[in-house]
Amino acid sequence: PLQGLRVLDFSRVLAGPWCTMLLGDAGASVVKVERPLVGDDTRKWGPPFVGDTDNSNRKLSTYFLSINRNKKSVAIDIKRKAGLEICRKLSTEWADVVVENFKRGTMEKLGLGYDELAKQNPGIVYCSISGFGPDGPLAQQPGYDVICSGMYGLMSITGDEDGPPAKVGVASTDILTGTLAQSGILSALYARERTGVGQKVDVSLMESQLAGLVNIASSSLNSTDSPPPKRWGTAHESIVPYQAFQCKQNGPEIQYIMVGAGNDVQFHNLSSVLGIPDLSQDQRYLTNEMRVKHRKSLLPLLEKVFLTKTRDEW
Repeated sequence: PLQGLRVLDFSRVLAGPWCTMLLGDAGASVVKVERPLVGDDTRKWGPPFVGDTDNSNRKLSTYFLSINRNKKSVAIDIKRKAGLEICRKLSTEWADVVVENFKRGTMEKLGLGYDELAKQNPGIVYCSISGFGPDGPLAQQPGYDVICSGMYGLMSITGDEDGPPAKVGVASTDILTGTLAQSGILSALYARERTGVGQKVDVSLMESQLAGLVNIASSSLNSTDSPPPKRWGTAHESIVPYQAFQCKQNGPEIQYIMVGAGNDVQFHNLSSVLGIPDLSQDQRYLTNEMRVKHRKSLLPLLEKVFLTKTRDEW
């Protein structure tokens, strides 16, 4: 659907490259600008590597490959006058979309900021991805997924109930930010179809992280009797049963099965499958609200049953 769209990608690491890869997956032509001899930092994020793993100049991390497909790469030194002029021409004469995630003010100092480029290319859609947004006390600070996850709540609700905070197994804040950046770019392109004029899209890890808290943030903001958010392990704050249960051990590896009974009918069906159909008729467990209230009495009953069979048997 995006065939013919031209994207100039100055971004590095994850959020920006994820965004431009999604555009490339949809058919856009993406040119990735990288530093000569060094390239994107993620080229060296490994192991694992592919290629000639015994030659540091010929091996490539699988991390880099996972977020940079459907792109062409060009090495340009934008700190040199000739390189800067190439980037300016690409931005004003070739690109429909520019994506960058440099520290705030960097592109403006180079003459590659939105206001400057839009004078020569009024239809340009310009996406800036940052750690903390275009203004405010932290605007000039660099941002990493794990830092924003720690600062804005995600790590505080991730991990075992009685354990320390934990980071998510993948950089979900970066992924969400890149996805929202893509959405903003597509919205701006749609608007350009009507107006003929591009616009600037600003996306930050901080704002994306806060938006990604969804029901947890809503509970804290809107409920006067809501307890502070906490870690639940694999369980859910507002749905029971909705977690992993240990099964009968079969060999050296402890096995678990994930259960998600999102409504009362599903809990009734689960009770039947487990061979305890009367459980769903117990007054304490008739509704999800009641199951949440009585989770401490319900969960041990389910845990005991799941331990009677292996995961494969279930």
